[in-house]
Amino acid sequence: MIVYNTTFHIDSAILEESVAYLKNIYIPEAVASGFLQQPCLRRIMHTPEGEGESYSVQFHVKNMDTLEYWLEKEGHGMHQKLTSRFGNKIAGFTTLLEELDI
Repeated sequence: MIVYNTTFHIDSAILEESVAYLKNIYIPEAVASGFLQQPCLRRIMHTPEGEGESYSVQFHVKNMDTLEYWLEKEGHGMHQKLTSRFGNKIAGFTTLLEELDI
């Protein structure tokens, strides 16, 4: 299982609107595809004061082929809508994590 994590740094001026967008539009749209599962939204606790806040959006994905398919068919378009709406007041980077048995 792969965890697809995107960390977003959000300018304070759009914080409330963009977190609502992630909760009410972005995450439900991503899950609706059926390829991404178990969504999580987390606030990153250590952000320099006055520079906005950072949030992590995570999904479980079956494998890399599934993720690549989703990115090609839906994910890139979703990211484009996000940046079109909020411009340079939101910036994200993606990390792929492999879930290990403990």
